[in-house]
Amino acid sequence: MSAQSTKQLKVCVAMSGGVDSAVTALLCQKAGYDAGGCTMKLYRPAPDQTEGRVCGSDNDVRDARAVCDLLGISHTVLDFGKQFEDTVIEDFISEYQCCRTPNPCIVCNKHMKFGALLDAALQMGYDKIATGHYAQIEQGENGRYLLKRALDPSKDQTYFLWQLSQHQLSHTLFPLGEMTKVQAREIAAQHGLCNAHKSDSQDICFVPDGDYAAFITKKAGATYPCGNFVDEDGLVLGKHAGIIHYTVGQRKGLGIALGEPMYVKSKNAADNTVTLCRNEALFTSELDADRINLIAQERLSAPVRAQVKIRYQHAPAPATVTQTGDDSLHVVFDTPQRAIAPGQSVVIYDGDTVIGGGIIR
Repeated sequence: MSAQSTKQLKVCVAMSGGVDSAVTALLCQKAGYDAGGCTMKLYRPAPDQTEGRVCGSDNDVRDARAVCDLLGISHTVLDFGKQFEDTVIEDFISEYQCCRTPNPCIVCNKHMKFGALLDAALQMGYDKIATGHYAQIEQGENGRYLLKRALDPSKDQTYFLWQLSQHQLSHTLFPLGEMTKVQAREIAAQHGLCNAHKSDSQDICFVPDGDYAAFITKKAGATYPCGNFVDEDGLVLGKHAGIIHYTVGQRKGLGIALGEPMYVKSKNAADNTVTLCRNEALFTSELDADRINLIAQERLSAPVRAQVKIRYQHAPAPATVTQTGDDSLHVVFDTPQRAIAPGQSVVIYDGDTVIGGGIIR
């Protein structure tokens, strides 16, 4: 990030209270931007829920403000609790109820960090926002803004950013994209930032204990009755505890002994069944996706060879991707992939560049 020609740009830094956003603010300031920090309060836990990992907790606000005070920049707290509830949490509950496995961080990025926050920042007179995501943005020869992998492959977060629009990318900076996490922590320690050694959040912020079913049951005020486990031929194997307790590929916690390892293959809300199978039956070579967003180009005019991820921790797999409609893609993998889950994101790469993605049907 060069200081030349950037001095007049006002940049709103999304300050989560963590080390990555703190270093982002520091780098923006050093680059000569007129920087200010903003912390979003997204979710307030119930009285019986711990606050430790909740985005925008009092501890996070305190740490973000301390960094801003040290850097001598402004700090603003924005309460987006209502929007977060109506978009991220409602989508999470709705997807699970429809037997899909959602990724709320991707929805949050689109609607909150690069939606509500960007809109607020522009209204406050900022030119761009900057976040602590490990990713890179470049402008291609065709004028489109490109989303590219981070230098540090172990921290690359482009999988969570595939829904970003050209408008959002054009108003965003990712200062950490060209460094490693170790380097970021070293910079934070060298400059005396209070969160230099603060641990990273790993869980979904509004379900810190990982019990998705309990959260959905309580939040939706609904009950999810027991039903049948069945095999691939429809033979009843036993009873399940409620359809929202299971995800594709799950083995542990089924509560049923069948004499051999069995896994969740699919769920059916209409007849309240969970289909179980052996491990080899989890592999498939094709998927369809909708709710697509293409970044590198407006449309795939012909089938493309690409590397494709079906979840964040999934190793990219070679495949052929075809756009089958205005809002649909078909992916054929060179080799079968395990436990492709409806509701998860499929993200398509050309080398380090994100072509786009969609939601698995």
